Amino acid sequence: MRRFSISKVSVRDLAATAGPVLLLVLAGFWAAFQFVEPAPPRSISIGSGGAGGAYYVFAERYRAVLDRFGIRLDIRASAGSIDNLGRLKEHAGSVDVAFVQAGIAQEEQDSELVSLGNIYYEPVWVFYRAGVALDRLTQLRGRRIAIGGEGSGTQLLALQLLLASGFETDSAGLTALGGEAAEAALRKGEVDAVFFIAAPESAAVQRLLRLPGVRLMSFSQAEAYARRMPFLSVVTLPRGGVDLVADIPPRDTVLVAPTAHLAARASLHPALVSLLAQALTEVHGKAGLFNRPGEFPSFRDQDFPRSAEAARYYKSGPPFLQRYLPFWAAVFIERVVVMLIPLVALLIPASRIAPALYAWRIRSRIYRWYGELKFLEHEIREHFTAERVAAFMQGLDRIEEQANARPVPLAYTNELYILREHIDLVRGALARRHAMAGAPGAAASGGENQSTEARSAEAPSPPSAWKGPGGG
Repeated sequence: MRRFSISKVSVRDLAATAGPVLLLVLAGFWAAFQFVEPAPPRSISIGSGGAGGAYYVFAERYRAVLDRFGIRLDIRASAGSIDNLGRLKEHAGSVDVAFVQAGIAQEEQDSELVSLGNIYYEPVWVFYRAGVALDRLTQLRGRRIAIGGEGSGTQLLALQLLLASGFETDSAGLTALGGEAAEAALRKGEVDAVFFIAAPESAAVQRLLRLPGVRLMSFSQAEAYARRMPFLSVVTLPRGGVDLVADIPPRDTVLVAPTAHLAARASLHPALVSLLAQALTEVHGKAGLFNRPGEFPSFRDQDFPRSAEAARYYKSGPPFLQRYLPFWAAVFIERVVVMLIPLVALLIPASRIAPALYAWRIRSRIYRWYGELKFLEHEIREHFTAERVAAFMQGLDRIEEQANARPVPLAYTNELYILREHIDLVRGALARRHAMAGAPGAAASGGENQSTEARSAEAPSPPSAWKGPGGG
């Protein structure tokens, strides 16, 4: 009595079926990984002005905001905007973000940089020692003027304003002093006027506004300067705006003012851009001496391309996950989601392909035996001789033994039973052919042949799988 082997699940079959699916998923995982941003760094660096200046003060306030999210801000003092711009553009990138005064960069030269937004007005403060009020830069001709230190945006803009006012840029009275050095020179009478470009919060500006014998010039030609230099705005420092009790300044003072950018390298991690945009909103979003609430941060000048991530934050607020989860948890989930979306997209069709592939692999064995059976049946029909009966019988037995010895999952045993029935049909046809040829023992096999014919009449038709792989 022949027996055939039943297997629940073949490891080899599973491996052959799951292998292509696994390779497909791994390829999708690799492709998705190319679009996943790495985790943001734990620290970034910012280029500020000199210690005690407005840039430095604002950088310290940003650091307090970023500390809440576990990001360390490294503040690196500099000579000013031009120095900051150079550091941003260095190949190694000595700073990640920096304060840059509007009007000193050319967009075509700085495509590798982006703006995180204009953050406040930086008025041009011209302090001078005089008994009479001055309201035009031309009135400073022949005086000693501190125009800002080397590498500073103050010096660049001061020279632009003086040049527009008829000064020669190489005039002997122009001195490259800025910051505390310029303030000290004015106090000692070593210079007659100084240029400062800073926020009202600047310590030097606050001290000079209160210094006896020093006046702040009101620009009577402010509108004309703003028309010539589109990056300038006209702002008014109201009377008593600095100190109501001391009435500082004692009159409305008209100033011209560029804005300050926070510029960044275009490669800065998007999650950090979002955090910096939040810091800018917290620090600069309130009303000030020269701006209304919500006026800053914003995009006003075109010195640099806009950061898409920062623009999205100013329009819609923090990313969805960061509204409800801690920063690092939100970043982790965002990265995982980016990885999972393509994997899920691949697994859905793979979950349909894999069972069909597995079924085809199991049935392909039965197809192979059907092919051998079909070939043998053709040989019997076309090349039958009594001498070859034994060989034909051995061939049928060999096909049946192969089918019985090969493990087949339980779900496919019905097809194996049908194969055995068909083998018996061919065996019975061979026996009848042998009997009709008058071979010895034919009469003895007649009963068996008759029963075979009866069984063949009742046997089910071959399964569709018998038609070959295409029929399955």
